[in-house]
Amino acid sequence: MIDWAPLILTFKLALITTFLLFIISIPLAYWMAFTKSKFKPVIETLVSMPLVLPPTVIGFYLLIAFSPANSFGNWLNEWLGLKLVFSFEGLLFASILYSLPFMVHPIQSGFANLPVSLKEMSYILGKSRYTTIVKVLLPNIKSSLLTGIVLAFAHTIGEFGVVLMIGGNIPGKTKVASIAIYDEVEALNYGAANTYSLILFTLTFSILLIVYLFNNGYLKQFHK
Repeated sequence: MIDWAPLILTFKLALITTFLLFIISIPLAYWMAFTKSKFKPVIETLVSMPLVLPPTVIGFYLLIAFSPANSFGNWLNEWLGLKLVFSFEGLLFASILYSLPFMVHPIQSGFANLPVSLKEMSYILGKSRYTTIVKVLLPNIKSSLLTGIVLAFAHTIGEFGVVLMIGGNIPGKTKVASIAIYDEVEALNYGAANTYSLILFTLTFSILLIVYLFNNGYLKQFHK
């Protein structure tokens, strides 16, 4: 009999992370797609760092920054009441940071591939930037939005190093499924580890398959 708490916590973390990333990534991706700022390469590099940086490195620096023994971490705790080390809130912050490029890059690509005339025509018709983004541009990059949502969700489910460093291994609080698998393997409980792994494998495979089917038009052909 497996403990379902790590799976429930994992899906909760993935859902909240994906929702917040969606809100954060749209304006950031829009800026990155259309800006002429000289700071664009720096911002793009920072956003893309989680793609190449070992997750334990990110987790380590977050652990140092948010530790109550550190002045910044102490300030967060004393003045804002935020305890980000070994807490769900810390996991959430780390997950948003670590999964950011998986949401931003597909949306940025979607914006960049739209015809320039689409945005210009909206402005000519007197639409604001907000209205142009929400009612003109976003409806035309649905596949990019779906890709970003699914990749961020799936990537959050598979996190290990960064969540272990910042969240530790507290049952019911920070012990997500990937950590539960590690614990079961260490305890030689291969049956439980296999169950956790199979559930995560099946879920991530299914949602990725749906995205590829949708983006390639297979689902539309099926409905016809």
